[in-house]
Amino acid sequence: MNPLPSPTFVDTRRLRLDLALHLLEQAGATLPAVEPGSEAWLQAIVDALCDLSSKDGMTGLLNRRSFEMALAREADRAARSGESALLLLLDVDHFKMVNDTHGHAAGDEVIKAVAIAIAHAVRPMDTVARVGGEEFAVILPNCGSSFGTTVAERIRTSVSAMRVTVAPGKYVSATASVGGAFAPEWVRSSPLLWMERADRQLYRAKAEGRNRACMEPQFEALVSAEEKGMLFAMSQQDLPQESE
Repeated sequence: MNPLPSPTFVDTRRLRLDLALHLLEQAGATLPAVEPGSEAWLQAIVDALCDLSSKDGMTGLLNRRSFEMALAREADRAARSGESALLLLLDVDHFKMVNDTHGHAAGDEVIKAVAIAIAHAVRPMDTVARVGGEEFAVILPNCGSSFGTTVAERIRTSVSAMRVTVAPGKYVSATASVGGAFAPEWVRSSPLLWMERADRQLYRAKAEGRNRACMEPQFEALVSAEEKGMLFAMSQQDLPQESE
């Protein structure tokens, strides 16, 4: 029987790990019980730092930077594959009133509860992110247009059903406005244009009274002038160049 390979160790004295370890300690991250200086120990530090930089500290959801990267990948995938992809933007209604009435600690509990409610209302394959103070976003790949309103309403209902404990015997409820738009299929678009479309529907939901979901009408989900320009530019790049 061959002996197990001995762990690889790195001379960490030449590495400036104090700050990284301090950040992880402040964030409450725990490293596995392995020998400090080992390859497994260093890999655990790298993994923990990646997790810390990609996730929202309060909710554990993806942060805005990670969301924007995921949105760009999904916009590109929808353009290449022609499969439907839905973007939902969600904003907690009258959130300032929660903070002003019950305090910021209560507001934090509401944010955490909203994050859980959204995550429970979507599929494991969907991407949920906190993109602002009380703002969330969901990317749903392979989501047909006939299901857009259904999933948006499911999320809205899940949030409105919350009862958040903010003090002994004291509960707070909240509602949310949701706006959604589908990525153009087979068309080179941009994450910014996609977000602008969903954002318009979010503002419409708020203007119409809040605690509702508004989806971009299908007749509006056509190729915009900007996307036509991007498509034309891409087609020109594919044309064979004449030799001089």
